[in-house]
Amino acid sequence: MSSIRRAGVPAYLSSDVGEAILDAAQAIAEKGAAAFKAPRRGRRGATTRPGADTPLWNTLVTEIRPHLKQRGAQANLARLLGVPRQQVNAYFTLRTRMPDAERTLKFLAWLVAAREVKQQA
Repeated sequence: MSSIRRAGVPAYLSSDVGEAILDAAQAIAEKGAAAFKAPRRGRRGATTRPGADTPLWNTLVTEIRPHLKQRGAQANLARLLGVPRQQVNAYFTLRTRMPDAERTLKFLAWLVAAREVKQQA
């Protein structure tokens, strides 16, 4: 009990039992501090990964996916965006990537146009 100061310790904890309790508390605190790892900071400016932390992106994916069922729809969207078709697949089918802000706005514009075409048909 060398690192815990005795000043301010209540009299009922000054017995051998009290010292054992304080020693155990110190050991638990040291073990907990050693096990704690600070969360890693991501790279500054890195794109957020899709998942539970991105509810707006998940909603957009859910809205766009039905419009990509037709054969060639992913390829046409990829041409519009200027990205490979595999990238569109990673955005909406695999859900492993997220686009930058400009492409996301293009997705929204494309979705609005796709809904208008569907309503006219």
